[in-house]
Amino acid sequence: MRITPRRLAIGMSLWAPNLFSGIRIRRFSEDWTHATVELHVNFITRNYVKTAFGGSMSAMTDPYFFMLVMHQLGRDYVVWDTRGEIEFIKPGRGVLTAEFRVSPEKAVELRERAKGGAKVLEWFETVITDRDGDIVAKVRREVYIREKKRVTTARQA
Repeated sequence: MRITPRRLAIGMSLWAPNLFSGIRIRRFSEDWTHATVELHVNFITRNYVKTAFGGSMSAMTDPYFFMLVMHQLGRDYVVWDTRGEIEFIKPGRGVLTAEFRVSPEKAVELRERAKGGAKVLEWFETVITDRDGDIVAKVRREVYIREKKRVTTARQA
């Protein structure tokens, strides 16, 4: 069965680490260029001072850039998340939202840079906002991309 953006969003929202962390995937766009994720701050996902736990904010941003890149590039590429940085700006309360975008042009660029099995490390950035649109945190995620060896070998033959 082919995974669709809708199925992936539902599955990721029901996946235990997200479900019990208050993380809900609102949508993946049909062309895999955009994702929207929410964190519901509640008694399980808040810290000692009743604001969003930093680990929950980090978790809500973990896999989405690499998933968008992976789905745009296809099965001929190894894609995974390698590093993350988060800068906390203000306390997070209520429902927090993160938007992830990887343009088709960026995917083409990454495909070209990874051609021949070259290792590509690319940083992506987003922000986590509260209901008022105020920035709660700035997030950077590094994604690793490489063309699979079988593809590189076949191309050289």
